[in-house]
Amino acid sequence: MTETAMTEKLPGDTASEAPKNLSIAERFRGFLPVVVDVECGGFNAQTDAILEIAAVTLDFVGDQLQRKETHFYRVVPFPGANIEEAALKFTGINPYHPLRIAYPEAEVFRDLFAKLRAAMKAANCKRAILVGHNAHFDHGFVRAAAERHNLKRNPFHPFSSLDTASMSALCFGQTVLARAVEAAGLSFDNASAHSARYDAEITADLFCHMINRWQELGGWPPPGGITGGEEVEAGAD
Repeated sequence: MTETAMTEKLPGDTASEAPKNLSIAERFRGFLPVVVDVECGGFNAQTDAILEIAAVTLDFVGDQLQRKETHFYRVVPFPGANIEEAALKFTGINPYHPLRIAYPEAEVFRDLFAKLRAAMKAANCKRAILVGHNAHFDHGFVRAAAERHNLKRNPFHPFSSLDTASMSALCFGQTVLARAVEAAGLSFDNASAHSARYDAEITADLFCHMINRWQELGGWPPPGGITGGEEVEAGAD
């Protein structure tokens, strides 16, 4: 017969208790991080075409933040949109290819916003927050598209974003996506780069790596987990 040692638990003794895994709403104060990459026809969000967009949702598996779903669209340029030849050479996208399956910009953003609102609801989050490599660039194109088509239910925070270029500068001394990915010990495929799907997914992997590593090193949350006094109201800006 095997005896099982029993340890009496004393009031207030939390040393032996494993901290509760955080939900994504708790970790990001009611925001759902969504990693976005936009491939476009230039640098001006007001005048230049969006050619592709991908959005990657995230969630915790145990205590590890991971990719959950990828939403990817090829986009028909809006009427009158500017497309720079240099941008097409850089991305390798041919918006005029007869076999390219693309959808009107308004339709794309209505569908994407609806999917992200559903993901927010499922995660008990009140708002999405855009994550991107040089996030202000992608955020500007998303906001411009929403305004262009008068889309009132844009799920993204109107001005806040999380920038993996800045995070990578802190963590690795790198700001270029490929170099930051390699510095993180991840694999970067140059042949796949400048596709919205690939860039969004590898940026998501980089973001998750930095968040997870920070937690492993004793960053936030503290080892004992968060307490009621440290929680922030889910919908607060």
